[in-house]
Amino acid sequence: MTYPQIINKLIKSFLILPGVGPRTAERYVFCLLKQKQEDIFLLAQLLIELKEQIKECKLCNCLAENEICTICLDKNRDKKILCIVSDARDMLTIESTRKHSGIYFNLGQTIEISKGINSNHLAIEKLLEYIKKTTPTEIILAFNPNIEGETTAMYIAKKLKTYNLKITKLARGLPMGSNLEYTDETTLNNAFKYRNIMN
Repeated sequence: MTYPQIINKLIKSFLILPGVGPRTAERYVFCLLKQKQEDIFLLAQLLIELKEQIKECKLCNCLAENEICTICLDKNRDKKILCIVSDARDMLTIESTRKHSGIYFNLGQTIEISKGINSNHLAIEKLLEYIKKTTPTEIILAFNPNIEGETTAMYIAKKLKTYNLKITKLARGLPMGSNLEYTDETTLNNAFKYRNIMN
């Protein structure tokens, strides 16, 4: 027996989510079939609103409900310390530690040669414009401690060498190969506190 076409289409749609294979996608669909119709309508409406209402900040590339995000608009943020991340989720993780009172810039991704993602795919020009506009004195490179993160950090540090800025990266308390998003608060606090100056 084969599933009705709509079930197969929905299973295929769930496969775009990270970590979701065919079996998990199938379970999601059959779980949804058991839900109340109003709950399904609400979920569908929220998915539509997600794309309509959430956008990238015109200045820093982080998530925003308006053209400019709340952090860029916050006059109490220390604009002399700029933390560069590769994912908006990493920014939210760092914010939860309350150890960074500065501003952010989201590159959108890291250099991953194996996937064909090189420096041309990073928002470098927008980053340089943002640095000129905010004139920070310190740049914190907050990338995942893996080969991709290290490669990106070295590239950004080299790119910013002529700007005469203090460039630091998170301390080695973070295990190699881990993700900032899943790092516990104490480890991330220490990584910020003891961050290293890049040569």
